[in-house]
Formats: sequence, structure tokens, C-alpha cells
Amino acid sequence: MKEKVGFFKSIQFKLIIIYVLIIFIAMQVIGVYFTKQLEAQMLTNHFDMLDERAHLLSYNIAQEMTNNREDRTALIANINVLLRDIFPIENTEVQVIDQNKVVLSTSNLSNRHIVGQQSTEVRVKRALLGTADATNVRDQSNGHRTRVLAVPIVVEEDIVGALYIEASIEDIYEQIRQINSILLSGTFIALAISVVLVVLLARTITAPIIDMRRHALRMGYGDFTRKVSVYSADEIGQLATSFNDLTMKLHDATITRNREQKRLKSVLTHMTDGVMSTDQDGKIILMNKRAEELLNIESDKAVGRFLPDVLHLSETFNLEDLYEQSESILLDFSNEEEAYLLEANFSVIQEENGPINGLITVLHDVTEEEKIEQDRREFVANVSHELRTPLTTMKSYLEALEDGAIEDVELSRRFLGVTQNETERMIRLVNDLLQLSKIDSHDYRLTTDTIELRSFLELTLDRFEMLATDKNIIFNRKFSNKPIYVDIDQDKMTQVLDNIISNAMKYSPEGGTVRIRTLQQGENVRISIADQGMGIPRESQTKIFERFYRVDKARARSVGGTGLGLAIAKELVQAHGGHIWAQSEYGKGTTIFITLPYTVKEVKA
Repeated sequence: MKEKVGFFKSIQFKLIIIYVLIIFIAMQVIGVYFTKQLEAQMLTNHFDMLDERAHLLSYNIAQEMTNNREDRTALIANINVLLRDIFPIENTEVQVIDQNKVVLSTSNLSNRHIVGQQSTEVRVKRALLGTADATNVRDQSNGHRTRVLAVPIVVEEDIVGALYIEASIEDIYEQIRQINSILLSGTFIALAISVVLVVLLARTITAPIIDMRRHALRMGYGDFTRKVSVYSADEIGQLATSFNDLTMKLHDATITRNREQKRLKSVLTHMTDGVMSTDQDGKIILMNKRAEELLNIESDKAVGRFLPDVLHLSETFNLEDLYEQSESILLDFSNEEEAYLLEANFSVIQEENGPINGLITVLHDVTEEEKIEQDRREFVANVSHELRTPLTTMKSYLEALEDGAIEDVELSRRFLGVTQNETERMIRLVNDLLQLSKIDSHDYRLTTDTIELRSFLELTLDRFEMLATDKNIIFNRKFSNKPIYVDIDQDKMTQVLDNIISNAMKYSPEGGTVRIRTLQQGENVRISIADQGMGIPRESQTKIFERFYRVDKARARSVGGTGLGLAIAKELVQAHGGHIWAQSEYGKGTTIFITLPYTVKEVKA
């Protein structure tokens, strides 16, 4: 499962931050604009009020100065009354100054000591010259801000005095600070309310997205059973509906893919050929069981390796060569003990007009096929050679007879005898070939009878006794006294014994001995036929049962052998459920062993 997204990384938090920042910035802009405008308006109103009262006071004082020009005491008393009536403003001081810069009165009772003194204010001098002056000043010691005005007092266009006003405006700024504090508190309250509302709003937006994310994670693990809840008909609701449709399509596609994968896996598993697949870099990504068996390597060790390395082709082929290889390649995995050949066919994985995405390799064990083909070639060559030799001999003798040797009775009789012998030799060869052909095609049937083995062997040897007298060969017989019964085809087994005994007589020296023995071994009976010939070299003892194989080819032909007798004997013995093999010591003779299963059933008289 993927790591859960933290709140501070979630889209919900981002929406909250965005909305809160927008609201905060909007309120700040509104607050700054409002306070600035309010401050300007309050100051303007205050300044206008000061100006109006200053001009009203200037006019009334001018009237008093006109009416009480001679009575200074009455003038000052009336001015004080006017100051109390017209300028009852807190934190404001108004000074009335005559044309000689002498302070006549002040509204600040704590500052009465300046009455009768001359004013040193520059703005007063300007006002006495007819120039009104108004400005804001700030006390450097406490930072208080004050509005300072100097207004001339005019009587019939003559300047008879001036008003000097100092009005504190700190109350206005204090009010503005209180308003700012109220606005700031309201901002935080509004932000708190906005956060709650935005969280609720963000949840309505993010809840479907979180739900889709959760379902997407389940889909990643193959769970397509659930659907996303559709909360609204807006774009997010449409997205949830589309997500559900996509889930169903992915579900169907996954089922189809799994079904095809199982089918492909079953096909690959039960294929008799090995199959490997590579990526575009030539590295193995897939290998079926049969390929593991053919290459004698486990798939987990082969996957990820370079294909030419696994097939032992790195020295002769690179990956690009295999892409272009249309013909099959013969892979030789033979060792000193046995031959092992594989045939590899290559097919490129490529989309239409697209890049090459990989390579499919199909492996097939052709060891037996190659062996059969090699045997076929050797068989044809051997048959051709075996037939050509007597035919060449016959042709030579017949040409000699045609050239006049037929006139010589003795010579012609000898030539005809040789021709007859070669003809019989070819007949024997053809008969042996026909018999082997029937054996290979299983075009024969054993007609078995239960016989007593000793009697069967005695009869067979008795036939050869007549022929053995010419070479003075003695048959040494040693059979079990206990009756042994076997189920055999007498004609086929007679042919086997005839071939083996004939070979023993052929290769034994004149006056030699051929020993025939029987021995009971478990459920089998073993027959051994030993001669006193030259013997067989060790490397040839397993090959004498192969077709046309001869240890001494020249001597074999001189005694009339075809090279097929032992091959036929092996096939017939195995057809009886037995085994045949040879033991020999070169120069000391050869022993052929035959084992046959015996039966306890006795022959009925």
C-alpha cells in the first residue's frame, strides 16, 4: 500500500491556504483602504471645523475690537467670553494677539502667564502681515501631533490682530487606532469562520478525489469490485462517473488478460519445444519449462542474461545477426560422453513499422533426428559400398569371360564360381536388409512356443557339428541339468543363434573350441557362446551390434559377412524381452551373452 498523503501535502490543505490567503488579502486591502480614507476624512472634517471656528472667532473679535477700542478691560473680558463660547474644544489653545504681537487672551487657563507678553511665533508674524498659515507639527519629545493655525483679524481691511490656534489631533489618531484594532479583530474572526467554511467546502471537493485515490490504489492491487460514490452532478461528479466506467473496463480487460495469460502459460508449459523471449536489449524475460530442460538452466538464473550468452553464440553471432537470422541455427551442446544438438529458430517481436521490441526463440531437441539422419547417410553409404564390391567383382569376372576366358574350361568354371559366391553374398545382404526393414517398421509378429531350452540348444549345435568337422572345431557344451522352459519364437531365435555360432566358427582358428553355456540368474536364463578368435578391442565392443560395423573389415568380407548379423540378433533378442552383449579380451577370443526370461510352465507331452 502506498504511503498516505499527509494533511499539509494534501489538496485540501492547499485549498484552505488559498482561500484563507485570498480572504486575508482582500480584508487587508479593504481595511487599509478604509482606514486611510477614514483618517483623511476625519482630519479634513476636523481641520474644516477649526478653520470655520477660527474665522468665526476672528470676525467676532474684530467686532469687539471695533466696539471697545477704548475700553481694553471690556475688550479682554468679551474676548474671553468668545473663546469659551466658540472654542470649547478639548486639548485646544487659542491665543488672541493684537497688532503689536501682544497676547491679549488665551483659552488655556494654565497658560495665563503669557497674557501681556509678545508672541514670538513666526506664523503670528505672517498672519499680522495678512497671510494665514495652517500646518501640522509633531512634538519630538512625546510624538504628539498638533494642528497649528495663524489667522489674521481684519477690521475694514486693516489687520488689527491675529489668532494663534494649537489643536491636538491625537484623539483622531487614537480613534483610528481603535478602528484598526476592531478591523483586525474582525479580520481574525472572519478568517476563523472562513477556515471552517473552507474546510467544509474543501471536503466537498476533495472527498470524491480522496475516494477515487483510494479506489485507484485498490485497482492497483487488482480489486475492481467497488465503485466511487458520485456526490454531485458537477465536473467532479462527472469525473467520478467516468472513473467508475474506467474501473469496469479495466476489470473486463484484466479478466481477459488473465485468461489469455493462463492460456499462454498453459500452452508454453505443455509445449514440447523450448520457448524464450527477450526484451529489446536482448535480455531474456521469459522462459518456459521445456527451455529450462533443454538448456539445463533454471529460469531465475537465465532471466536477465544476454540471449547469445545463454545459447553459446556470443563468439559467432551478435543480437543484430539474430534479428536478421531467417534460417534455423544448430546449437551443439555435445560433450565427450554423448552428443546433444538443439535447433534454434528466431522470430522478431515488432509492431507494424515500429521498433524491434524483442526476440522469440524456439528450441527443439534434434539430437535423435541428427543421429537418425547420420545413421541413414551411413546406412546408404554402407549398403552402396557392400553392393558395389560384389557387383564390381562380378562385372570384372564377366568381362573377363566375355573377353575369351570362357574358352578356358577350368578358368571359366572358377570365374563362374566366384560370380555365384558374390551373387549369394548380395542375396544374403538383401535378405538381411529386408529383415531389418521389417524389424524397424514392426512389420513382423513373434510366434512364441514354450520349449525346453537345453533341447533347443542341442538341436541347434547338432546342425553345426556337421559343418565344424571341416575346421576341426569342437563344441564344448555345458548346460543346466534342471529343465529350463522359455517362451520364444523358434525360427527367430534359431536365426539369432545361427548368426552368433557362425561368427564363432568363422573367427575361431582351425582346431579351436567353441564353448556354449547356460546359467539361471534370477528370473532370467543366460546363454553364453565363447570362441577362441582374435577378440575385439575394448573401444569396439559396444559397436559390434551396430549395422555394418566390422572390427576387421577385410577379414569379415573374406569370410562372407554382411555386418548385419549381430544387429539383427540384437533386435530379435530385445523383441523377446532379453538382452545381448559381448565381452572380449583382444587376442584371446570373444564371448557373446544372451539373457531371456524363462517360464515355469512345462511342455505337455
